[in-house]
Amino acid sequence: MEFRRFEPTIFQFLEELADNNHRAWFQENKGRYDAEVLEPSLAFIRAFQPRLKKISAYFVASDRRVAGSLMRVYRDTRFAKGASPYKTNVGIQFRHEFGRDVHAPGFYVHIASEECFLAVGIWRPDMAALTQIRQAIVDRPNRWRRARNDRKFRSVFELEGGSLKSSPRGFPADHPLIEDLRRTDFLGLRELTEPDVLEEDFLDRVAESFTASRPFMRFLCEALNVPF
Repeated sequence: MEFRRFEPTIFQFLEELADNNHRAWFQENKGRYDAEVLEPSLAFIRAFQPRLKKISAYFVASDRRVAGSLMRVYRDTRFAKGASPYKTNVGIQFRHEFGRDVHAPGFYVHIASEECFLAVGIWRPDMAALTQIRQAIVDRPNRWRRARNDRKFRSVFELEGGSLKSSPRGFPADHPLIEDLRRTDFLGLRELTEPDVLEEDFLDRVAESFTASRPFMRFLCEALNVPF
């Protein structure tokens, strides 16, 4: 399937899934999921591959149905009693080739009937990675400021994510960049609308947005000792 644009049916299916989030309905509508959500998303990933390589050669756009860039629709309910079994959004993560899971540096596309957005950076890194990023900020403060405040980056993305209420252990509470050192996520977020996602130039707009994040993403990769 060649990607041209997302059709409104992707939102229609996700809305219906939210209202009928149980196995019987999903099994009955599995063909619709494949045609209206799965295949267009995999086509988007394939079409994005050359654009991603222009941004960085070290991030992966994989159209594999399992363990690729498209996140599974099936929710892990083993540790969440009573949780609905299916995700009601499309999540696409272009992860660093050295990344093991969703907590690695990456570029992310989120499509849902309630919210759509693009994200760049690293979400909930483990303590070792978080410490490396914090130490890089301390060691190279001017470089961090340039990455964080880059004009193109900040014209597209807002810095988001969790933060500690107190200073992280091992870092001075009076450090001039203490607000950044308290971060537990290093994320840039760009909110989108449904019409944005349905535009014919959506591929190009996503590529332009992710390109604007290159200084920010380069800093994070270098902090984690992986190539950008």
